[in-house]
Amino acid sequence: MVAAWASAKSFKPKDGSGDDDVGPSRNAERNFRGKKRSNETHESTTDPEAKLYRKGDGQPAILCYIGHALMENRNGLIVGGLVSQASGTAEREAALALLDRHTEGTRRTLGADKAYDVTEFVNDLRGRSVTPHIARNDYVTKTGKRRKSAIDARTTRHAGYTISQRCRKRIEEGFGWIKMQAGMAKIRFRGTAKVDAAFVLTLAAYNLIRLPKLLAAPS
Repeated sequence: MVAAWASAKSFKPKDGSGDDDVGPSRNAERNFRGKKRSNETHESTTDPEAKLYRKGDGQPAILCYIGHALMENRNGLIVGGLVSQASGTAEREAALALLDRHTEGTRRTLGADKAYDVTEFVNDLRGRSVTPHIARNDYVTKTGKRRKSAIDARTTRHAGYTISQRCRKRIEEGFGWIKMQAGMAKIRFRGTAKVDAAFVLTLAAYNLIRLPKLLAAPS
């Protein structure tokens, strides 16, 4: 998640109704209590392309974009990236878009976390000759039943699956550097196109930081 250069106060009804500013000043307080706000009915007056989104239960919803990166496992270098508007399906849609940029005919694998364990997405990967090395999301539900994972023994029985699950976590090193060292936890641009350009440039910088260590490592 890349926090947008827009405050929660700017998230107002699209039809202009429901002015809930409190006080006479230009930067007046706003009262959100008891009011339902969604991306369908509201948008930011500062950055209309930013969406209100939260990563998981118990976390605050913020105006943001989502940055996506595709990493190769051998060296941990980023081979593709893009920024999209935030939504519950953005990660899977972006993953397919990034994969489609690499159209070489050889069979490939894709490592990913439990959020990608969705039957439709797994089928989309197989249709692209990509083996889904995705973490199984087979948690026990509130009813006591175990969720059915789209990843079965056809995939998990191979040693490569275990290797992918270990290597895929290196993507967090890149995201950590992007947020902390490169300062992209909160972007200072507005609009998807500008945020995307800044994000991709930062991914390239991350690769450049990594290259000296890779070149100095024994072969």
